[in-house]
Amino acid sequence: MNWLDEAKKKQPELLKELQQLIQIPSVLDEEHTSSSQPFGPEPLKALEWILKKGQDAGMIVKNVDNMAGHIEMGEGDELLGILGHVDVVPAGKGWTYPPFEGHIENNRLYGRGTIDDKGPTMAAWMAMKMVKEAGIPLNKRVRLIIGTDEESGFRCVKRYFEKEEMPHIAFAPDADFPIINAEKGIATLRFTTTKLEQEEQLQSFQSGTRTNMVPDLATAVIHINHASIEKEFEQFTKQHKLQGSIKINENEIFLTIKGKSAHAMEPNDGVNAGIYLAEFLKDIVTTSGSKAYVEFVSSSFFNDSRGQVLALNYHDEISGETTLNAGILTFDPKIGGTIDVSIRYSVSYNFDKYLTKCQTALRKNIISVDVISNSSPHYIEESDELIQSLSRVYERQTGEKATLLSIGGGTYARVLKKGVAFGMLFPGEKDVAHQVDEFVDIQNLTKAVAIYADAICELASKKS
Repeated sequence: MNWLDEAKKKQPELLKELQQLIQIPSVLDEEHTSSSQPFGPEPLKALEWILKKGQDAGMIVKNVDNMAGHIEMGEGDELLGILGHVDVVPAGKGWTYPPFEGHIENNRLYGRGTIDDKGPTMAAWMAMKMVKEAGIPLNKRVRLIIGTDEESGFRCVKRYFEKEEMPHIAFAPDADFPIINAEKGIATLRFTTTKLEQEEQLQSFQSGTRTNMVPDLATAVIHINHASIEKEFEQFTKQHKLQGSIKINENEIFLTIKGKSAHAMEPNDGVNAGIYLAEFLKDIVTTSGSKAYVEFVSSSFFNDSRGQVLALNYHDEISGETTLNAGILTFDPKIGGTIDVSIRYSVSYNFDKYLTKCQTALRKNIISVDVISNSSPHYIEESDELIQSLSRVYERQTGEKATLLSIGGGTYARVLKKGVAFGMLFPGEKDVAHQVDEFVDIQNLTKAVAIYADAICELASKKS
């Protein structure tokens, strides 16, 4: 079977369905959650939409508590899982095309979720349809498992696997080709500063909404007499090639800085607006709580995304360097400041040891650090048959060597007994996940469909 030819025939249908899914703005909506819509109305709508596609195709579908669901085909005692998600991070501002439209231009389909993870999920879904329509006999059940809270804590798959069986083998189309067999550990650390005066100059500081995104906007309000602040702010933004604004109302000054969003797994791909605003304010504010907060943010994170200042830095050959993303920064003059940081750490990282070193380093500054969440690293040996099978598929479909990769991002593979991330960003492609003007290359989307169809046959057909 020439799966690429078959995928090209399905391309118009694939693009139309992906556009429909993109048009559902399935962002977590905490204000409208309930027992019937645990992550808000739009993530549930996206789940129900794709489950209806499976039902219409004559496959078995199941909705698990409106948090996750699956589409299943084939027969057998063993289960091959394919895990994708239909929730997305907030779109942000500054898009060339509407983020929830699915605009096609220059062989690209633009929209929030096109590469993370609606596009890859739809590629896997179309691959299942192709295998079913081709009448390929299967000796395993094949199940597309769809989550709706991947971007905010994996609560969806946690509930799913409390009620449903764990696949014997599985892959998640939510990262890079060829094969990712190592995923860094992911923890959220909260740094807290206090030591406040009666009248703090910094009245508010806000940047970021998610720890897994580099904040692209930061705002602050300060009460201060500073005659040259407008000139200094203009010089600062010009020096660092930033956009910003300043408004003065008597002694109240409103400051805004715009940065560039990016995925937290590589903070250097973005421009953290909160860190830059703190860097500017460290030479402006003088009251103890205000100064302690912005100086800590600046000294800990400005030009340092590897945790060197905080004694959290480490590197190994399997999965690389530790990275830190200051994702949510807030300051309240009555209670102090917090910085919520996503730390991505390597397979061999001794988390407790380095956390203790960090706590010791901060003690002299009366700054506390707490662990909000922690997900351990995930690693599958190169010799494993799952790795070998997917390597054969990738090399057969692309003619290129299936090298193994490590990432700082977290996919559903880390919740599996035996699973890896498998695509769908191809080598050399720009990673635009969580960024403005996110897109998927249509030719590569179609190629991914062929790879996933071949993978289903390799792992679950009677020939395997």
